[in-house]
Amino acid sequence: MKKLSKVQEKQQALVLAVADKLEAQAREEIPGMLQCWFDMEFHLFPSSLLLCFQFENEQALEAAKPDLLKWQKRLSAAMVKKGVILKDMRKHLVFTMNGPED
Repeated sequence: MKKLSKVQEKQQALVLAVADKLEAQAREEIPGMLQCWFDMEFHLFPSSLLLCFQFENEQALEAAKPDLLKWQKRLSAAMVKKGVILKDMRKHLVFTMNGPED
């Protein structure tokens, strides 16, 4: 794997900080939420950012879906505080049962 540039390291650290914060909040507020993970392509950041909240089962996932927009807004607000604007917040956070390896 190619070594990250200084800019890419800053981008990764920023996203990790936001993801860790949201994951901690979500574990407290959403029953059945296992973990938060993200995927992004550095050369397309921030438009390529995808944050995923992984759930343990279908029931927990379905129960959490009404709150998806609230969490998308939280991600967008957290990124703005870090100086990153997500043009369409709905594209950057999803609820799933898939893990990072799936």
